[in-house]
Amino acid sequence: MKFVVTGSLGNISKPLAEKLVAAGHSVTVVSSKADKTAQIEALGAKAAIGSVEDVAFLTKTFTGADAVYTMVPPHFGAANWKKYIADIGENYAEAIHGAGVKNVVNLSSIGAHMPEGCGPVSGLYFVEKSLNALDGVNVKHLRPGFFYGNFLANAGMAKHMGIIGGNYGEGASLIIVHPVDIAEVAAEELLGLKFKGKSVRYIASDEKTTHEIAAILGKAIGKPELPWVNFKDEDTLAGMLQAGLPEEIAKNFAEMGVAMRSGEMASDYLKNKPTEFGKTKFEAFAPVFAAVYAQS
Repeated sequence: MKFVVTGSLGNISKPLAEKLVAAGHSVTVVSSKADKTAQIEALGAKAAIGSVEDVAFLTKTFTGADAVYTMVPPHFGAANWKKYIADIGENYAEAIHGAGVKNVVNLSSIGAHMPEGCGPVSGLYFVEKSLNALDGVNVKHLRPGFFYGNFLANAGMAKHMGIIGGNYGEGASLIIVHPVDIAEVAAEELLGLKFKGKSVRYIASDEKTTHEIAAILGKAIGKPELPWVNFKDEDTLAGMLQAGLPEEIAKNFAEMGVAMRSGEMASDYLKNKPTEFGKTKFEAFAPVFAAVYAQS
């Protein structure tokens, strides 16, 4: 079969492409950076260099594919982040229709049932909506939890302030996931192509309270008493701005924290929990955090 994988050599797209190539299929990887060509070809895949903002490029690249894996690349320079995300979803839908693709596995997120109030994830609501409007196209939306890698942004805080924290609420239980486990599910869906119509699949590797997260990461960095601190929303926003995040991005992340704290972000997940979790438990991520901590 012929697959197209968007997302360049990202933490999900690269292992996904590797799995598809290993299964003997033709794989094209979309990247905006020409200097990724050699690395993509080294995987045994073909490189398609262009922008996801270019519908003509996407249509040409998708043509002839049995299935496409779609994801919206991060764009921290967006003036309106939710709109940017939604617009890329419309681009994908237009290109999929124009290319005649019949099967799509789309990377979404827990919380994508929320059209507003969930930061960048509310943008993904509209990506799902655009893809769901396609007639005669089978779409599987993958809704993973909070990425383990998101905690790397707290490494400097842990080192220089001796704390870790967020605005997720006191003792909040977080649904968390490793990218490799997402790639595993995406590969399963693409290689099987058993899904019909429009459907959602939730993905989680682990569930931990904020205090459990602090204890695991604290142990890894030699600070077993590392406390998790619950920040006010305004303090969360101020901290991200101080760390150098653009205001638009910081506001959206702070808003997502509110949705996590209220429980609304996880509400649909709790009604449709996966029967099996991914293999990569949070403890396996702790050494990665420790390495970044050491360099902070």
